[in-house]
Amino acid sequence: MRRRFFVEQFDGDSAVLRGDTAEHLGRVLRAQPGQLYELSDGERVWLGRIEQVALSKRGDNRIEFALVQPIEAHEAALAIQILLSIVKFDRFEWCLEKATELGVMEIIPLGAARTDKPLLAAAGKRHARWEKIIAESAQQSRRVRPPALADTVTSDIAFANCAAPCKIILSERREAPPLRETLASCGRITAAALAFGPEGGWSDEELAAAHARSFAAASLGENILRTETAVIAALSVLRFAASA
Repeated sequence: MRRRFFVEQFDGDSAVLRGDTAEHLGRVLRAQPGQLYELSDGERVWLGRIEQVALSKRGDNRIEFALVQPIEAHEAALAIQILLSIVKFDRFEWCLEKATELGVMEIIPLGAARTDKPLLAAAGKRHARWEKIIAESAQQSRRVRPPALADTVTSDIAFANCAAPCKIILSERREAPPLRETLASCGRITAAALAFGPEGGWSDEELAAAHARSFAAASLGENILRTETAVIAALSVLRFAASA
């Protein structure tokens, strides 16, 4: 199966891959003229043939492609948004990668009440790195486009701005019903938002604010899961429920 890369645009019957991605393709994958790769501009996908590889020690890297033929491309019909509380960056970035592979359309980083303040203070400086992680994961998983990454906001703002018809806040509270029951109450699911809390969980005030914005609480079982485990488990359950 051919690798897929994102380009800024298609220009007639050609396209150019630039920057770090071009360097990776040229130096690591040893790209050569005549090789074929899939290219996406976020809307369409084309099969592209390398025409020229131009690598520079100063970083002005570019690989020029001739467009050979269009490739049928589609994103999943299920529109998933996740509200993801910031946790330790290695775990948070792992969540970004896996959420992208599992088809999430938008990721909203949250500064929750129990988010570590030093992490929250440093989050803004890592936005570009997070976009790069998401783009690389989207290319690897052969998506048409990477998920949108919003700026970090507080949980109350994220809850207030969420417009998905099915809104769920994952909770470790004993009274929270199983996720499968909460999803069943949503009926036919075409769009959904999942909110994941920080280490230490949601505060009472956050749960109340989410409930006031029509978020339904749901549990992933009796065990307390790390954020990255909860993300994979909840997204898998959601995708299965929506496809049933």
